[in-house]
Amino acid sequence: MSEAFSIDDVDRAIVEQLRVNGRATNQQIANTLGLTAATVSARIRRMEEADKLRVVAVSDFSAHGYNVLMEVAIEVDGRPASEVAAELAEFPEVFAAHLVTGRYDIDMLVVLRDIGDLPSLLLDKFSKVKGIRSMVPAIAVDVIKYKFDVAPIEAREDA
Repeated sequence: MSEAFSIDDVDRAIVEQLRVNGRATNQQIANTLGLTAATVSARIRRMEEADKLRVVAVSDFSAHGYNVLMEVAIEVDGRPASEVAAELAEFPEVFAAHLVTGRYDIDMLVVLRDIGDLPSLLLDKFSKVKGIRSMVPAIAVDVIKYKFDVAPIEAREDA
C-alpha cells in the first residue's frame, strides 16, 4: 500500500471484537459496533492488506496435555547460534526460539507434558545438538501474563 496507513478508533474496536471472539462474523461485529457488515469487511481487508492485522487460530498448550512451561537459555560455541537455534526449533517441545543479546545466545520457551520428561529432553535430545556449550533451564512456577494473541496496536496520537 503506497499511501500512509493509520489505525483509527473504528479499526481498534473491530480488532477488539476479534480478540474477544476470533470466530465472530462481520455481521456480528457490525451489530455490536453499530456498523454495517460491509464496513467491517472492508476495514478488516484494508488492515490485512496493509499488514496491520492477521487473524489466526492459536492452540492452548495446556489443553493438549502440556503442563510444564520452561525457559531454556543456551550458550553456543563453535557453531553459529542461528544454526543451533534453527535445529533446536525443530523439536516439537520448543514453541519459541530467539537469538538474544547478553550472556546467552539463544532463549527458548519449551513445554513438557510432565516434569519427568525433563531429563530426556535435555540429556537425550537437546544435548545431541552440536554447538551447545551450556543450557540453563528455568521452570515457570506461575504465569503472570501470557498474551499470545496480541501485538500492541499503534498508540493513539491523543493518548
